[in-house]
Amino acid sequence: MSNNTPFVQIDLTPEYNMNYHERITIKPGMRSGKPCIRGMRITVYDVLSYLASGMTYQEILDDFPYLTQEDILACLSYAADRERQILLIQA
Repeated sequence: MSNNTPFVQIDLTPEYNMNYHERITIKPGMRSGKPCIRGMRITVYDVLSYLASGMTYQEILDDFPYLTQEDILACLSYAADRERQILLIQA
């Protein structure tokens, strides 16, 4: 990246970010230490994969009745927090 190339800086930090810390748990002996929902064996990755495959919130909740909409939002918030960064785009 040369210093004379113009870039636009975009801050991707959300103004509102759900507090997921009580819903997303990490335990070394559970699911290889991957982030799970409320200490259960379903991971953030599982939920994000279902959403990415096209499942709706309601379909996920129907398939996993022990989950809540807040659990799904916590997964999204957790993922957004992990990916939060400053992005440079060439103008």
